[in-house]
Amino acid sequence: MHKRVVSPESQEAEEVALDRALRPQRLADLIGQERVRENLAILIQAAKQRGEALDHVLLYGPPGLGKTTISHIIANEMEVPLRITSGPAIERAGDLAAILSNLREKEVLFIDEVHRLGRAVEEILYPAMEDFALDFVIGKGPGARSIRLKLPRFTVVGATTRLALLTAPLRARFGATFRVDFYDQEALVTIVRRAARVLNVEIDEGGAIEIARRGRGTPRVALRLLRRVRDFAQVRADGSINADVAREALEMLEVDECGLDDLDRRVLHTIIEKFGGGPVGLETIAAAVSEEADTIMDVVEPYLLQLGFLDRTPRGRVATPRAYEHLGLPYRQVEQPTLL
Repeated sequence: MHKRVVSPESQEAEEVALDRALRPQRLADLIGQERVRENLAILIQAAKQRGEALDHVLLYGPPGLGKTTISHIIANEMEVPLRITSGPAIERAGDLAAILSNLREKEVLFIDEVHRLGRAVEEILYPAMEDFALDFVIGKGPGARSIRLKLPRFTVVGATTRLALLTAPLRARFGATFRVDFYDQEALVTIVRRAARVLNVEIDEGGAIEIARRGRGTPRVALRLLRRVRDFAQVRADGSINADVAREALEMLEVDECGLDDLDRRVLHTIIEKFGGGPVGLETIAAAVSEEADTIMDVVEPYLLQLGFLDRTPRGRVATPRAYEHLGLPYRQVEQPTLL
């Protein structure tokens, strides 16, 4: 799939480095996510008062909402180092054992995409999280014996975009589970203005609102749009961003006032104009717009569903009246046959 400016996935090394520079370091600096922030503050304060390691934490939600940022904040608040890895990177049980045996007391281990851990790796992680121990079998046959290696008490922070794919035994070993939700426009405006100060970009309230309303509720998308608008303002304007400059830049990027890009609109137009508004199957939509079905389901559909532009039915996808209104098309309600 081509790179989309509104994709919530991180796309390039420069973007990763810039996101790291813009990342808040303390809970007090975290914008939005009030429920997560309040609960984490209580957990961290209680653990510090007892002098214990923080309980294992599981963060789940769509990409680009700050799960990695929250893991850094947890380590900073606990005043301990943060070790970072990911599910796909741990291919063998020995890899995880090496990581765990090098952890220190109260240290935080962040595992991104934790649902992609292999089954053999998970078997090593269970006793490590529950009993803070590693179990090894030495030798083979009748002479084989089991050895248990004690580990310091540490904290696992797991992050996943697909909670349903997490196995029940692994999920049960996390003491605290939090959903990271989409951000409202007010929070995104604050994030955009803060990022503009860090980037030394002059932006007024109108410019920040225009960028935030197209940010799809995702800080990573809003910050990427800010950088593209900054480039436009530098070349076509006086370097400062106001509502008109932001609007013109985003129109050039083909991002409309709801945050939809060309692919989003093509999917809606295909359902409405080629298939009478639906219902139509996912594979058929993907073939019609020349994209993978997984791309439509995982990247395009969630935001269209959030806006209420699309509806999933047992027979397929259906465009809603709000989608017709947004695209400026007349709504034609199709009577569906019912089973008697």
